[in-house]
Amino acid sequence: MRTLLEIHNGRGQQPGFPNGMCGMCVGSAGISELVPSSQNANHRITAAGLALLIVLADRVTKLLILHSMRSYETISVIPGWLRIVHAENPGAAFGVLAEGNPILRSIVLIGISGAVLVFVASALWTRNGAFRSTGTRFGLAFILGGAFGNLYDRIFRGTVTDFIEVYHGVWSFPAFNVADSAITIGAVLLLFDLLKPRSKSIKEGLAHK
Repeated sequence: MRTLLEIHNGRGQQPGFPNGMCGMCVGSAGISELVPSSQNANHRITAAGLALLIVLADRVTKLLILHSMRSYETISVIPGWLRIVHAENPGAAFGVLAEGNPILRSIVLIGISGAVLVFVASALWTRNGAFRSTGTRFGLAFILGGAFGNLYDRIFRGTVTDFIEVYHGVWSFPAFNVADSAITIGAVLLLFDLLKPRSKSIKEGLAHK
């Protein structure tokens, strides 16, 4: 850490320039420092826009299902593999916690969803270097949009509308929606981004052997 601080402090010095040019050096440095801030702002806007698109897609698809299909009505998309079904899920994603005390379940799910929203939003807007990579930003944006989409349903309707079902024979995966898909995609992106430095360091270590 001390070495890093020394390197950082060394970068702030301008050796080899006459005193008369120090003002120009400081001025140019100040201008260059504005670029990362502008880039960070653009990245935040992009992440917020992606999260908003996910929320809109989630709301539109759920409203279409609510107004065009009866409960448990199905439409085959890929026979034997994929179908659209109107299912109302009082639990978490993929039917988790669907059983149990309704009041306690609602408090727990809304509380967890709210905490996730606060954490993800703060992570997207923080200047922490751990959240600056493209994969992390997109992953958090997917999770933010998906979490908000399902939280909206839980607060205003008490249940979450699911409509995508993958099945084969007697086996079927719990129905899910756009918000669930976005949360899953975001989690996968975060996992890949987390493992990427480790895999890179392992390859470098093997190359030196």
